[in-house]
Amino acid sequence: MPLSSEDRYSRQVLFKPIGPEGQKRLATARIAVIGCGATGSALVSLLARAGVGFVRLIDRDYVEASNLQRQSLFEEADAVESLPKAIAAARQIATFNSDVRIEPHVVDLTPDNAEELLSDVELILDGTDNFETRYLINDFSVSHNVPWIYTAAVGSYGVAMNVLPAETACLACIFPDSPTGVVETCDTSGILNSAVNLMASISATEALKFLVGARDKMRRTLLSWDIWANETSEVRAARPKPDCRTCGKHDFIHLEGKSRPHVTLCGRNSVQIHEMHRAINFGEMSTRLKPHGLVRHNDFVLKFWREPYELTLFPDGRAIIKGTTDTAIARSLYARFIGS
Repeated sequence: MPLSSEDRYSRQVLFKPIGPEGQKRLATARIAVIGCGATGSALVSLLARAGVGFVRLIDRDYVEASNLQRQSLFEEADAVESLPKAIAAARQIATFNSDVRIEPHVVDLTPDNAEELLSDVELILDGTDNFETRYLINDFSVSHNVPWIYTAAVGSYGVAMNVLPAETACLACIFPDSPTGVVETCDTSGILNSAVNLMASISATEALKFLVGARDKMRRTLLSWDIWANETSEVRAARPKPDCRTCGKHDFIHLEGKSRPHVTLCGRNSVQIHEMHRAINFGEMSTRLKPHGLVRHNDFVLKFWREPYELTLFPDGRAIIKGTTDTAIARSLYARFIGS
């Protein structure tokens, strides 16, 4: 017997600021979630359960055992199979809400594909792990008047901010440049799953406000919260800064690709090579690589181990090479075994 939408969302509809009309708006809403790791998987889980009608998931990575402590949409089998996170998340969401249309994309968000992936959604949610992608989202948001919500967590600390173009400050207003020096990551400083879920819950609620039309209730600050130290702070972000590079001067250097390197550090002692755009036949590539190391593949990724390196290859030619932070070594390995 099919589940009734009336029953499914009954307790949410009882909440007066949403009500029946708000639930109808959610059912027709279209959002994109960039990154489906810890924050992204928590965000999309909450919003899919709330009945957001269409979710486009964009993630370049695959599931690993270390993800399972905090990334709520994945299971052990996903890590064993090295499933792309977008695919694994889409499958899991389908098990608890088949009303929601999930569109997974196993890609890196880039200046070349941002228009295709983001132009037909009404809200973008940040589940990424790097400022390079966040600045790209911010450029797209401001230039196309598509709101987005910045969310991040590391250690016991989390931060969130709503960006409503021409109305609030944008990311570049608050952070004109990427952080320099030693930057904390989940791989160096660890992370509490409770910090992830706290910030995802805050941002998911802001998303619900926007999608049901309660824009006036949305927070106009950069909120930070350290749940271990019991410390919170807020920075005003209610107005764009006239001298901001992005929303003041409309200089969209990230969307234009001016600042994007072709090879980037990817955390986890890894390098990502993402300038290659060519179709890879996994069957043929597997046969070619077998004499040189251990290789296996599924429909979504090919894994190749040659000590001390691990290479993960995607169908479009993009690769993540684990075991080095030296981009020259990564390029050499890619050219040697995949081709230049």
